[in-house]
Amino acid sequence: MKKNTLLLSCIVVAGALSSCGGGATTPKYTVLDKPAVDLSTFPVDKAGYIVLFDGQTFNGWRGYGKDNVPGKWVIEDGYIKFNGSGGGEAQEADGGDIIFNHKFKNFELLLEWKISKGGNSGIFYLGQEVETKAKDGKSQLEPIYISAPEFQLLDNENHPDAKLGKDNNRQAASLYDMIPAVPQSAKPFGEWNEAKIMVYQGTVVHGQNGANVLEYHLWTPQWTEMLQASKFSEKAWPLAFELLNNCGGVNREGYFGLQDHGNDVWFRNIRIKLLD
Repeated sequence: MKKNTLLLSCIVVAGALSSCGGGATTPKYTVLDKPAVDLSTFPVDKAGYIVLFDGQTFNGWRGYGKDNVPGKWVIEDGYIKFNGSGGGEAQEADGGDIIFNHKFKNFELLLEWKISKGGNSGIFYLGQEVETKAKDGKSQLEPIYISAPEFQLLDNENHPDAKLGKDNNRQAASLYDMIPAVPQSAKPFGEWNEAKIMVYQGTVVHGQNGANVLEYHLWTPQWTEMLQASKFSEKAWPLAFELLNNCGGVNREGYFGLQDHGNDVWFRNIRIKLLD
């Protein structure tokens, strides 16, 4: 992929939040921006979806916070595959999440995925690339999951996260740690699942294997309440709360990404329809 010069937007937030615990201060942050790919150069299928993966190249893709696709992400038999260590956490060397290099606002995203035994991964959407200042004054890249809702991908039978959270809200197709997917229709590890994410003017729908399994509404009091009841609450994680409560930023748009969680995971038939 051609290297692009990094551009920094002027979105810097300072100030204080009135937190549940009484006055947590949001760290200053900067939203990074890079030139987006030209969607008009990608093919459109008969149903009107833009095909974002051609089965042969990573055209349009890059690592989160990077200019290239990390080496642990490969194309194998026409699929995108992440080669995990089995350690259950993101890879420090030559790994990390990947994103499609274009910000989407109103859309329907379709793809297929399968996971290894005991595997964990996710699909992020409306994500931002965010930097903060460390105590030593150096910039540090924050993870995508503090700005992007997550469509959970999981081997429900063998990964312990399936039993954690509340009311199965960490199982496949759930809005991670907030809303469970009902009905829970994920297939066993090693089998392909269909995923759908629809975002339209704040309404979000997750679909799995042909059925809608949850719906919620961004930028509402109910969304804020869900965040406050999650691991991303204002008290527990002020920056994540600020970013997710204003999901998509000023323009209410963002990247979608595929997660490196340390386990093997495969993706295919990735396509998107713009709903603007």
